[in-house]
Amino acid sequence: MYSQLYFDYNATTPCLTEVIDAMLPYFKDHFGNPSSSHHPYGWLAQSAVEDARVAIAKILEVEANELIFTSGATESINTILKGVVRKKGAKGKHIITTKAEHKAVLDTCAFLEADGVEVTYLNVNSHGLISMEEFTKALRPETILVSIMYANNETGVIQPLDEISELTRSNGSLLFSDTTQVLGKADLSGVLNLVDFACFSGHKVYAPKGIGLIYAKNNSDYNALPGFIQGGGQQKGQRGGTINTPLIVGLAKAIELAIENLAEESFRLQTLRDRLDEGLSGIELAISNNREAERLPNTSHYSFPYVDGASLLTALGRKIAVSNGSACNSASVAPSHVLLSMGIERSLAYASIRLSIGRFTTEAEIDKAIKLISTTVAEQRENNIMWERRGKV
Repeated sequence: MYSQLYFDYNATTPCLTEVIDAMLPYFKDHFGNPSSSHHPYGWLAQSAVEDARVAIAKILEVEANELIFTSGATESINTILKGVVRKKGAKGKHIITTKAEHKAVLDTCAFLEADGVEVTYLNVNSHGLISMEEFTKALRPETILVSIMYANNETGVIQPLDEISELTRSNGSLLFSDTTQVLGKADLSGVLNLVDFACFSGHKVYAPKGIGLIYAKNNSDYNALPGFIQGGGQQKGQRGGTINTPLIVGLAKAIELAIENLAEESFRLQTLRDRLDEGLSGIELAISNNREAERLPNTSHYSFPYVDGASLLTALGRKIAVSNGSACNSASVAPSHVLLSMGIERSLAYASIRLSIGRFTTEAEIDKAIKLISTTVAEQRENNIMWERRGKV
């Protein structure tokens, strides 16, 4: 096992032993194709898939036929955004989103813009929140979809989804919220009532990578999204391809485990996060990028002036797993678009780190992380002449 501390749970989580155990029979003994409807191998697999769908629906307090299994949040986002444009394009071709969305949303919107869709990108303030006044002005009769994530994957900041939902509905538009980071960390009860579409990804909740979920609210006008992947007509024709029985079973088990002690785990994470914040805020000139807003209980985000960001991450990377943004944007060497959208200057955005904790994080690890980051920042600053000159220029 790695000797590193792991503080990157928002990027991915380890697959739980209980989840692996639940999946194993469907890799070996019950290996049938759920679409093979003429023999027991297929019947058993199909039963497992539907049992998992019903179990997830019960936990999320939705209907089983409102759930579509996908390969993950990125596919779900593409399916929803492109599907709504295809289905509702006759009404209009205007989408509203924010500059701080996950790259899967922003890149899909850019793709749609090339096809003639107009996209309004809302600003966010220094706390990462949208202006409700700007949002109200952006709504038009031809706005077919609003796409605003519930909790940001980099800062953990939570948007006022109840207000957003009320305005979106009154405008006759549809609302999609990327809820990928929330499941298992905060209470989702009532949230899905506010939206028409939502998405989840298994590997954020201790399930395997490669399995995800779309929630599409039952309504004859928009539930039946056009199929994004054609071939075989599986899942009511909305997602063709062989259904991945083991991973679906694993996802259901992971969600069950995530919810059964949610209140206790959320409180534990918040307590640890607050301890982490207290320690990191003691570093000279450290800037928190999310402490002033409502946020997820597991996410801290800090900038350290007078530090070279690349050198900081390289030095930290030997002993602690952290990130400077979304893992899905790791191919980019640019500073976080989320931080830039919050008005943080580029040099400071480079010198920023996200720390996200999870199920296996301990108090002792929090204290080790504080000491390690404090020491590393100090070492990095020793080699920066601007640090020596601070306050003198």
